[in-house]
This record gives sequence, structure tokens and C-alpha cells, in this order.
Amino acid sequence: MKLVSAAACAALMLAASTALAQGVDEFGPYGGQGGQDYESPQHFALELRLGPYRPRVDGSFNGSAAPYQDIFGSKKRYLVGLELDWQALRIPGVGTLGPGLGWGYTSASGQALLSDGSGGRAAQDTSLTIMPMYLVGVFRADVLARKTPVPLVAYAKAGFGYALWWSNSGGSTSHAADGRVARDASYGYQFALGGMFLLDSIDRDAAHEMDNATGVNNSYFFMEWYYSSLDGFGSGKQMQVGANTWMLGLAFEF
Repeated sequence: MKLVSAAACAALMLAASTALAQGVDEFGPYGGQGGQDYESPQHFALELRLGPYRPRVDGSFNGSAAPYQDIFGSKKRYLVGLELDWQALRIPGVGTLGPGLGWGYTSASGQALLSDGSGGRAAQDTSLTIMPMYLVGVFRADVLARKTPVPLVAYAKAGFGYALWWSNSGGSTSHAADGRVARDASYGYQFALGGMFLLDSIDRDAAHEMDNATGVNNSYFFMEWYYSSLDGFGSGKQMQVGANTWMLGLAFEF
């Protein structure tokens, strides 16, 4: 009987010590599955994006005119953007698959050529602003970064693109020669291929602490080739405001 009581006492003490060793405080989970092996649930990825953006407006004129080049020249303009991906499906041993929603903004300004053929420039600036948006399917092959010391992820995106655009001159909306307002929307398709470098690999301890404190599982630096054809699927009725360019930025999985 004394032996049974002693065993019961020891079991209670072990259970109590285990309970004390596992829990959650203001810094996140600790003990048991916490510490450096803990990883919070992962369902989404957020990208902060930046890259040069030169819309292929002049391609709509088949070489007969180059209005974008004439007004805005060859100076590089940049697009800033955001993308949110839902990692709806994890394919074991391969990666994640799900939809992504993106938004961007870019603007160019310059002095238009005078219509009298003199080669002179207008006194007021003309601007073209483009706001590309898209819905794409996103596949990320992250098996190397998750299962091996190689901190690299490859990915592909493809889907539907839609862009609002408008032109202003002297602070007011521009008009075409036939009186139409220079404001419209263009749509089409787009795709991208890219690679990501897992920043967690630089300091694993700091990455675990960030996960415990904020729920951010992984952070990456990425670079991608980006192609969009926003001309109404070749209908000839919409201005081509898509681009063939590259993007880079930071991504966070959470």
C-alpha cells in the first residue's frame, strides 16, 4: 500500500512539473512543443513588391505612333504593390497551392508634343496613372527550404489581370482629339516565375522568436519575372497597359 501511495505521489509530481514546463506567456509558447521547435499555423503569404514598370502602350499602335515614348521618354518609372495569397492546399513533400490577389500603383509624367508639328512641348505636364490588379493561382515549391538546409523556394503564378488607368493634363482629366475622356480600364492575362530566399536561415533563433511573438512563420526576399498582357485579350479596343518586367520585394508567411 505504501508502495502504491509513493508511486501515485511521484506520478502527480511528474504531471505537475510537466504542466509547469509547458504553457504560454507574453512571449508565446514555451516548453514541450514550444521553444525552437514551435511553429504557428500557416495559411497566408503577404508580399511587398517593387519594380520598374513601362506599359506597352506604344505596342498598340503597331509602329505607326509612339505616344508613350513621345510624352514620357525612356526614363524608368516604378510600380509599388501588395499581394496576399491564401495557401489553401499543402501538397505533401512539394509545396503550397492557392489563390492570390494583388494591387499595384505607378505613374509617369512629362510634357506632350505640340500638335502643330513644331516639335515644341506643352507648358503643362501630362500624366498617366495605372493601377494594375490581378487574381492568380500561386504555386510555391518550398520543400527544399522546409526539409533541407537549402533556403530556396521556387514559385509560379498565372491568372487574370485588370487595370484602371487615367491621364491628367494641367491638373484635370485629359481628353482625346475626338472628345473622349482619357480614363478607362484594361484587362487580360498575366503570369510570373520567381525565386525566394528564406531569410530565416540567416538567424534561426530570431526567426523562432518572431514566430512566437507575431505568428510570422517565415520571411523571404524574392525576385520574379512578371508579364502581363492587358489589352482586352487582343480585342484591339483597349489600351495595352501591361508590362514585361521584373519585381523584387519581401514576403511573409503567417
